[in-house]
Amino acid sequence: MASIDIIDVNETDFEFQVLAYSQEVPVVVDFWAEWCAPCRVLGPVLEKLANEAQGAFRLAKVNVDENPNLALRYKVQSIPSVKAFHEGKLTAEFVGAQPETKVREFIKSIVPSQSDLFIAKGLSLISSNQPEVAEAAFRKALEFDPDQPAVLLGLVRSLLLQSRVEESSLILETFPASREYSASQSLIPLVDALHSLNQDQEVSNRDNPLDASYNRTLYLIKHRNVEAAMDGLLDILRQDRRYRDGAARKIFLALLELLGNENPITREYRDELATVLF
Repeated sequence: MASIDIIDVNETDFEFQVLAYSQEVPVVVDFWAEWCAPCRVLGPVLEKLANEAQGAFRLAKVNVDENPNLALRYKVQSIPSVKAFHEGKLTAEFVGAQPETKVREFIKSIVPSQSDLFIAKGLSLISSNQPEVAEAAFRKALEFDPDQPAVLLGLVRSLLLQSRVEESSLILETFPASREYSASQSLIPLVDALHSLNQDQEVSNRDNPLDASYNRTLYLIKHRNVEAAMDGLLDILRQDRRYRDGAARKIFLALLELLGNENPITREYRDELATVLF
């Protein structure tokens, strides 16, 4: 076990080698003993999967005879007992020697896939206003997991933040039924509004000043000044909460979805909208 991904741990270093390390990657702890026949069956399976994972998770082995306090602390009553830790917390566990297929399923449930890692990267890049780089991350995620709704939603968000309306519209038209479906549909009013924006006269000089303000916000969105657009929409809603049958409100909600909960300004603008509407 000459690897940082497969280690023996004890009561002295468990806090650092398992709990602290799990802040970076999941740690799977195998509670075992020399005399335990099922442990000798399960142990090599866990080690094989840890080697295959190439650092996606750490396997920590705890001899319960040598570390009875750890066994007591984590309520190990039968061995082999396998417990997964992530961000310092126990997240999953099973008892007894399991077939390799079952153990693989267990590992898959606790270890982020390559697709998940690229999704997390893309979302972080969106929140830091780097939609071009975020797009590349989401497209990379699609290579590992084609047509995954979470990836498609992230890709649409990154495209809209670059004002690439046509590409976004094509994805939204065939968006699959999923838990991300509702969020995807909330972006459609924004796509439709940007579609209808006159390319030659982006800022209209109509008689109704709210119409001019509304078109100005679309112009700002198209030119990637989202915060200024949201401020403009709030001004419109303060004057007419039902402007254009709720179009201003729907576009504001679409922009909140576009920014995402990861963005530090999202909560501020969501609270401001609630103040205006209620």
